[in-house]
Amino acid sequence: MIQIHHIHELRKHLNEERRAGKRIGLVPTMGYLHEGHMALVDAARKDNDVVVASVFVNPLQFGPNEDFANYPRDLQHDAELLAAHGCDILFAPSVEEMYPKPMVTQVEVPALSTQLCGKTRPGHFRGVATVVSKLFHIVQPDRAYFGQKDGQQVAVIRRMVEDLNFPIQIVAVPIVREADGLAKSSRNVYLTQEERPHATVLYRALQHGKSLLEKGERSPSVVASAMAEVVSAEPGVRLDYAEAVSLDTLEAPERLSGPTMLAIAAYVGKARLIDNFQLDVRSDGVRTL
Repeated sequence: MIQIHHIHELRKHLNEERRAGKRIGLVPTMGYLHEGHMALVDAARKDNDVVVASVFVNPLQFGPNEDFANYPRDLQHDAELLAAHGCDILFAPSVEEMYPKPMVTQVEVPALSTQLCGKTRPGHFRGVATVVSKLFHIVQPDRAYFGQKDGQQVAVIRRMVEDLNFPIQIVAVPIVREADGLAKSSRNVYLTQEERPHATVLYRALQHGKSLLEKGERSPSVVASAMAEVVSAEPGVRLDYAEAVSLDTLEAPERLSGPTMLAIAAYVGKARLIDNFQLDVRSDGVRTL
């Protein structure tokens, strides 16, 4: 694996690979990698000739009171993990490399960005869409891989790619979980030993919401309220939101049907955690997407 820090160098290298007819897969990350990220790399390795993983903590997607400065970073460990999983190129630019001037151009998908996490993190998905569009232009991948845990992010990026005609296939990779159901996340490192058992409440609440759907409940407000009650009853956990929405619009329909996302965000100590189930809700049952 080679490590590249400059855009011009990465473009030169990838142009040579492209001229040789090789297919390129991109795994965009903010680093502090774990098994969930490695599932993306493994999927990219299977599908492509060249795998590029980017590690960049993007300041544009952090609010003024969020954890940009303290976001966990360990580039050496990231590089070791990526090399072990067959990544070909680690692209690790500096903030100055990605944003040599203050950004006056921004990419936004407002209809999808103001729902769910967007309600309490205004501007977050504008920062996500902007940096991902930059990475897409820099790398020009054939495929790009994102974790299903960030379900809203995947929806925003899919729509951006569709609307702006990026010639890129977006691949969503299923959530990787701990044995007790907690979704793998770089922010799990913020959890203390005492807080860690309480963090599983997000998964338990999603299971409860799914069980209601399996029993025939189709009201999004009833399912969302039931999930919220589970989370709110957990000691040391503060609910941000619990919602049941259409996967296409990220809004709650009158009645849940078809591709559906049950989504939860909550604070466990200082860690803001998110999780979701993506389901196909039909009159004759429910299946996982």
